Amino acid sequence: MGEFVVCRYIEPLPSDAEGKFEFDNMIIGQAIPSNFIPAIEKGFKEACNSGSLIGHPVENIRITLTDGASHQVDSSELAFKLAAIYAFRQCYTAAKPVILEPVMKVELKFPTEFQGTVTGDINKRKGIIVGNDQEGDDTVVVCHVPLNNMFGYSTALRSMTQGKGEFTMEYMEHNTVSQDVQMQLVNAHKATKSAD
Repeated sequence: MGEFVVCRYIEPLPSDAEGKFEFDNMIIGQAIPSNFIPAIEKGFKEACNSGSLIGHPVENIRITLTDGASHQVDSSELAFKLAAIYAFRQCYTAAKPVILEPVMKVELKFPTEFQGTVTGDINKRKGIIVGNDQEGDDTVVVCHVPLNNMFGYSTALRSMTQGKGEFTMEYMEHNTVSQDVQMQLVNAHKATKSAD
């Protein structure tokens, strides 16, 4: 068998990027014949479908093809696609990937007498309070809370406010999970994989 070399550079996309994946071919000349470049891009895209941290898609990534080598006899689209997948897996961990989670903008309205209990609960849910206002006898709180920590919140808020509290919630952004949560998710994924 011949050798199929794919040299690449991987970096995160800027936060305002429109897409979630970019592939740039920066090869000058014919180090890799141009007809194999689409197969290399396809290999990188496939590799991004399942990151090794928790098996979820890898997003916000730019892969730049910088160099490579081909074999006159053994080069094929499949060979370069597999070389791209292998190249991605080799440098994925070194790129220090992080897990992202959806963060919600939550607006709460409840009688002021329950303010301590409600804000304490938001803190337990790893929420960040960004606004606090008064409307008559009610307090209005705006906060950012990971979606994963909002399950069952409707029942909890009713319980904390004797049924007088209400809230709205809308998607805001994806943000990095804390290091301890990332470790828990990675360990749970490893355990599931080893059980299979």
